[in-house]
Amino acid sequence: MITYRTHGIHSEDLKQLSEKTATACTVQEPTCTYSCTDSFSFDPQAFLYQEYRDTSKQQEIEQRRQLEHLSPEVTLQLRNKANSLSLWQNLEAVQASGLLTKLPQKEIIMQETMFELVTSEASYYKSMEVLETHFLRNPGLTNTLSQSDMHFLFSNIEEVMKTSERFLMDLEHRIEKSILISDVCDIVYYHAAEHFSVFIKYVTNQVYQEQNYRRILEGNQAFRETMAALEKQPCVRGLSFTSFLILPFQRITRLKLLVQNILKKAEENSEREANAIKAHQQLEQIVKEGNEGVRKMSRTEELISIEKTGSVPIISHSRWLLKKGEVQLMTGPKSTRTMRSRKLYQPVYLFLFNNLLLVTKRTSSGDKFHVLDSCTRAMLRTEDLEDQGQLLASVFNLKLLENQEELSDIESLRWMCALTPNRRTRFMSTSAHQTDTPQVQCIQSYSSQEPDELSIEMADVLNLLERTDDGWMMGERLHDGERGWFPSRVVEEIQSKEVRAQNLREAFRIQQAQEVGGGSQTGTRSGQRAGRRTPKVSSFSSS
Repeated sequence: MITYRTHGIHSEDLKQLSEKTATACTVQEPTCTYSCTDSFSFDPQAFLYQEYRDTSKQQEIEQRRQLEHLSPEVTLQLRNKANSLSLWQNLEAVQASGLLTKLPQKEIIMQETMFELVTSEASYYKSMEVLETHFLRNPGLTNTLSQSDMHFLFSNIEEVMKTSERFLMDLEHRIEKSILISDVCDIVYYHAAEHFSVFIKYVTNQVYQEQNYRRILEGNQAFRETMAALEKQPCVRGLSFTSFLILPFQRITRLKLLVQNILKKAEENSEREANAIKAHQQLEQIVKEGNEGVRKMSRTEELISIEKTGSVPIISHSRWLLKKGEVQLMTGPKSTRTMRSRKLYQPVYLFLFNNLLLVTKRTSSGDKFHVLDSCTRAMLRTEDLEDQGQLLASVFNLKLLENQEELSDIESLRWMCALTPNRRTRFMSTSAHQTDTPQVQCIQSYSSQEPDELSIEMADVLNLLERTDDGWMMGERLHDGERGWFPSRVVEEIQSKEVRAQNLREAFRIQQAQEVGGGSQTGTRSGQRAGRRTPKVSSFSSS
């Protein structure tokens, strides 16, 4: 029998810690220790969560690289070679029990998958304790902030902490019962359904959190100096304050992926599968609501900013920006287009929303835009020009089936995909259930810079839908179906047909699980056509 003891920081400790000086590193390193008669122990909290997550994702990438040349049966052995993270099978009690010689390989892999969820949660909680005790409870820092600034920065982080503590405690109690873990997804489901709504509020406030942190950092010298000193303390391990602030958002997303991993490995029609499906659906809903809250806030802020620079009212709860940028409008007759004369091109600036295109021109001051033309998105059509040589390789036609004028940029393919979303991509999406498709895996995290781009994390696997000659790819992430563009330098193609097929099978199983329980459904947006008008054809160049 194994007992599990957690030596964490409790409320009384927090009161004492809050009385320390601003620059003192007040965090008591929490440890998590198992013990039994044969002196079995391990420390799942050796990593802060940021370090744990990055190490785990790097191992996923390395494992996939090796599996490109090996059979899937060696998965477990490959993980054993990476000793940087704790493994269930390496625990002294597990090795002494003889279970490793009795259990089927599939069950050992399942134990590892469930064990990872628990140990990663312990690591996450350790990082959250650093955020609370080292930053939130530090009087030297809090004395530099107003009450409203405290709220902007930390939001409902204390509620999130209490929720995470209860969740980890229940996971610990489950492991107390037996070294052979029965299940964890039933616990995940209960807490997701009953308590995890606090994540939605925290994540939704993230837009204002980031804005106000930059504002405070720039305008509050005392805060800036105190923060710099706190970030240098050993317990922070060289990580930034903001890396702790975004932990709840990162964790709820990662938790969904960990449950997905359990679902992929669970025996069909088993109780574990049923619990994993329920937990995944509940987490999917929380992530969806959180993301939607962030999008709404971001979109509103963006529309307000754009409207201030133009002369057309565009703010609407049902409108958001998809893409913007300067392009070159080709104005000369077709007979002269084989010559690259600058007189043939007029710079225009496009704002493409989900339901509207604005063709504008910068004013002489450069900070305002004059609207030249507009058209509902449903009335837009794009087409490639016939091959006219290298000079015009990036030119395309845009047809406005109503209203007035035109557009293009160096990413003509990106513009065409954004302008006409139903345009066929070069490759098929996951939803087509094809037996094979080009795939890539992210090897370097990327944060989107434009509305049509996709933020991707290390180890994300994506179906490749499009690629450009200037180093961009459009992909569809397998675990949630999100699409967008990203630079090709941050991914590498998956060469093994067997690995690609396995990824598709797993994605399809997750998709089926969502549908079985009435999970998220994808709707389609379609514009209504008024009477058909004579189309206006414009050509744009990527110069």
